[in-house]
Amino acid sequence: MKVLWCWRCKADVPMLDEEEFSRVWPLYVEGMQSIKAIRLAEDEALSRDMVKAGLAKASAEFERLTGVPETSIDAVSHHRVSRFGPPCATCGKPLRTPQARHCAACGTPR
Repeated sequence: MKVLWCWRCKADVPMLDEEEFSRVWPLYVEGMQSIKAIRLAEDEALSRDMVKAGLAKASAEFERLTGVPETSIDAVSHHRVSRFGPPCATCGKPLRTPQARHCAACGTPR
């Protein structure tokens, strides 16, 4: 786990390394599949409670690994160190992607 600036969240947040991500992601996928199955079987509309319950295992594992509860469990898919680029030479915040040509935070070209 590494704390980095997230350009989506506009905050420093815990980011998962690949080993940690490999523990959380299958739980996330399993939860999404269970939510879809319930919706199909019961013809039920998607609700926050349904999402919270379906992704409870992924949320718990994310919190266990980082020590921080994730308020938006969908953020798990983008709070992953490998999705970000190197730090900006000017402001030090990570570039949006490894291929980014400029910093999203300060606009400095790479």
